[in-house]
Amino acid sequence: MKIKREVKLGILGAITLLIFIWGINYLKGRDLFARQLTFFVVYEQVNGLIESHPVTINGVKMGQVDRIFFHPDRSGRVVVECMVTREIDIPDNSIAKLAGADLLGGREIVISRGDSPTPISSGDTLSGTVQATLQEEVSRQILPLTKQTENILVQLDTVLEVILFVLSEETQKDITGSISSIRDILANLEKTSETVDDTIEEQARRLASIMENAESISANLRNNNEAISRTLGNFADISDSLATADIARTMNDAGKTLQSFSEIMEKIEKGEGSMGMLLNDDELYKNLESSSKQLDLLLEDMKKNPRNYFNISVFGR
Repeated sequence: MKIKREVKLGILGAITLLIFIWGINYLKGRDLFARQLTFFVVYEQVNGLIESHPVTINGVKMGQVDRIFFHPDRSGRVVVECMVTREIDIPDNSIAKLAGADLLGGREIVISRGDSPTPISSGDTLSGTVQATLQEEVSRQILPLTKQTENILVQLDTVLEVILFVLSEETQKDITGSISSIRDILANLEKTSETVDDTIEEQARRLASIMENAESISANLRNNNEAISRTLGNFADISDSLATADIARTMNDAGKTLQSFSEIMEKIEKGEGSMGMLLNDDELYKNLESSSKQLDLLLEDMKKNPRNYFNISVFGR
């Protein structure tokens, strides 16, 4: 049976189309003739991850990222569709870690297999975590060094400013003047030290003299020990005499005397006796005062007119 030319062309076109589709998928990393497993992972962000990036398990590439799109709930989360071969089972409690693949910021998805006995099925969703890229880790390590370098540069700048300031002509003059002042201060300190040494020497001589006088006084006390003992004995005798004196009777007599004086003063205040009447009787006081004034007038008149009171005769009549 002879096949028509149109059929041959159709079969050839179909084969060509299949080869073309297979080639495109092969270039994308898909194997149409291998058993494939598709699962999804949800991330907050997927910086550096693009389609066709590898999916690895234990360091072995098992598939690739097939699609990246936003979550249908419009929350801004990103859904990554991964396609892997079915060479090994992936437990349903495994974690898909978005990790850094190289220093250029490339990403890959690393599957950390769990211990669940139940494997995932095509269309399931795994939990996802994000790990910092190597570039981010390096940046995190270098950032403190960068800050320290900036601080060192600032300090160096300050030191250079100080050096330039010190090297200026005006500052050199000030430094020279300061050195001269320090030299004068040292000279004054040297003179003061000499004065202090002289003073200490003089005071040492005075102290030696005082010690000699103290030693002489001590010797005199030692030589007059017997006389001092007699003097102390005399003081002891006087103290014993005072202790044996009848001081109680003397104090009793003094108390009686004070009591009598108090009684006399009480009688005077009451107007008893001449002194009491004189102090308390106003009329008597007024009469005495009037009599005293009249007596003064009489004496004054006698001085002025003695003839009225005395008759003096020269011839004896």
